[in-house]
Amino acid sequence: MENNTSLQQQLLEAGVHFGHLKKKWNPKMLPYIFAEKKGIHIIDLNKTVDCLQETAAALKQIARSGKKILFVGTKKTGQGHR
Repeated sequence: MENNTSLQQQLLEAGVHFGHLKKKWNPKMLPYIFAEKKGIHIIDLNKTVDCLQETAAALKQIARSGKKILFVGTKKTGQGHR
């Protein structure tokens, strides 16, 4: 995977760090929240990059073993083209 600084910059530019409104948050997300600004949680991109790298390694291992991986998009932006 790319170096952490480059990936963090791309995530920042894409706006990945913007979380939900503070009043709609899930307490299980507390370890991943960096700060709060104007009632919106800011996601910790350092932890995000670490989790992405862990997930990428796990997916590579699953793919190497010949198993299938299914990605499901529930929002129109995540569904791609058919």
